[in-house]
Amino acid sequence: MNRKFLLYAIIILTGLVYIGKLFFLQVYQRSFSNSPLNNAAIKTKYEYPNRGYIYDRNGKLLVANQLSYDIMVIPREVKDLDTLEFCSLLDIDKESFLKRLKKARRYSPRIPSRFLQQLSKDDYAYLQEKMHKFKGFFIQKRSIRQYPIKSAANVLGYISEVNEEFLRKNKYYHQGELIGTLGVEKTYEEVLRGTKGKSYIQRNRFNKEIGSYKNGIYDTLAQSGKDLTLTIDSELQQYGEQLMNNKRGGIIAIEPSTGEILAIISAPSYDPNLMVGRGRSKNSVLLFGDTINKPTFNRGLQGTYPPGSPFKIVSALVALQEEVITPETYVKCYHGHRYGIRSKAFMKCHCGLVGVPIRLNQAMYRSCNTYFSNAYRKSIEKYDTPSEGMDAWNQHVTSFGLGKYFGNDLSVGQPGLIPNAAFYKKYYPKGRWRAVTTISNAIGQGEILTTPLQLANLTAIVANRGFYYTPHIVKSIKGMEVDRKFITKNSTSIDKKHFEPVIEGLFNVFEKPNGTARASRVPGIEISGKTGTSENYIKINGVRTKLKDHSIFIAFAPKDNPKIALAVFVENGYWGSRWAGPIASLMIEKYLTGETKRPLIEQKMMNGSLKDEYDKQLSTPQIEK
Repeated sequence: MNRKFLLYAIIILTGLVYIGKLFFLQVYQRSFSNSPLNNAAIKTKYEYPNRGYIYDRNGKLLVANQLSYDIMVIPREVKDLDTLEFCSLLDIDKESFLKRLKKARRYSPRIPSRFLQQLSKDDYAYLQEKMHKFKGFFIQKRSIRQYPIKSAANVLGYISEVNEEFLRKNKYYHQGELIGTLGVEKTYEEVLRGTKGKSYIQRNRFNKEIGSYKNGIYDTLAQSGKDLTLTIDSELQQYGEQLMNNKRGGIIAIEPSTGEILAIISAPSYDPNLMVGRGRSKNSVLLFGDTINKPTFNRGLQGTYPPGSPFKIVSALVALQEEVITPETYVKCYHGHRYGIRSKAFMKCHCGLVGVPIRLNQAMYRSCNTYFSNAYRKSIEKYDTPSEGMDAWNQHVTSFGLGKYFGNDLSVGQPGLIPNAAFYKKYYPKGRWRAVTTISNAIGQGEILTTPLQLANLTAIVANRGFYYTPHIVKSIKGMEVDRKFITKNSTSIDKKHFEPVIEGLFNVFEKPNGTARASRVPGIEISGKTGTSENYIKINGVRTKLKDHSIFIAFAPKDNPKIALAVFVENGYWGSRWAGPIASLMIEKYLTGETKRPLIEQKMMNGSLKDEYDKQLSTPQIEK
């Protein structure tokens, strides 16, 4: 009886399983069985949308589209082909033909992929009449980028063909399609690209197209990408690029009240139109292969340099917050700071104030190494151990956004370096380090590394008296909201009251007769800033060798209610007031007034060149970074 019951149960259970499976396939997966993607007699055609346009903050068009024509191939349909005639029409050799066809077949025998990209209008008109002779090939229209203004290449980026590794991870794209590769094009790819349209074509048993599949009920229309408005001021961007002619370095300008980036200049740069069209492959090899000038390397975002004297601002603010100094605390300088029992433990100073009391304001505009070394040392030595002091100092400094990524919308960047106690423990495992061991940090040398973007943001923080908004490049997206993190205030660990005496010192950098940037004053504009000279070392044959210093300058203006904050780095530019200072003041004048009235300084900066200095470095053998 039990066996009979078990047999019936098995039969009933098996029947229910089959009924359930049939019900699932016929009701819930009916769309799957009818899907044109699962029918070999259906051909899928794609309609490529227009990529979104890109504008500057004032509505000036930076990136547009132009029509392009690609030859597409479906490998399994290539039959009875006159290879010689086809290669002759396309002006390619047979080896290239076979290589392209093999790549397409490896991707997919039945899905269309790009065989030859970006034909001219004349080529298209000529080939269109003959394509019927070559089964498996057809011409696909699509848009490619066009740059009306030959500027901001490192900001905008470019689009290029998706690679096979990416195709394996992202099913939206197919072989031969284009994707944002650097800059804004990469960061906002999903916004700019739009959505492809699809149409399904029915074919008969002879593989001939006979019309739309099921009257087009599965077809979709392409949706154009969304337009972007950048925070960049294209006039300021182009002006900065002119000022950096024949120089290497970076300039970042920020609007302090919003964190909007007004300019990202990396020198040398290139014409963005070089990365468009059939010449893109050849040009990209030349640009990326230039390991001397590195035009594709964004020095404003990726270049890491010792910040030099501008970091004295942070040293002062940390010491004020830690209450180890006040604005009235003074030191006396005797051509430098002696910080050890050995004669070599001496940091030179060129402030020119010998044996007289030096307070914060004067130390700032005369850039006294002795003053800020004392302030730094007191900040560390306030604590029971160097490790505690260093970690407390690190927490203050990193609250300025230094030593880490901002989480911005830029496609590249570097975190720089702000050391902590753990960093020094690696080099001094027995704990034999003190504040004086790291004293070079006080003046922005030592182990500290920053990018121009980080220093520009530091300047914006000082301008704002203690807070910042994450620097970002997109101002608005048509039909969308910008990420809320870009309108969220970030506060430093320094009380607002400590910024005023520091700002007064920075203002006097321009205003005092012996201020280090007196020569870069702009009549009618109250600028606060700091010159910097960053030591520059490399290894030559294993020996640490000093090259020409970098020229650095940070500034914001006006002093009250500031509209612009910026950082300028000029590689091997000697000292801050030689190149970076004048360039910074010209940028400020241009942005705030729309013009410049100092033609002699302007021409000197635009026509000035450091090419001879860079050529000297090329003649130095066996350079190791």
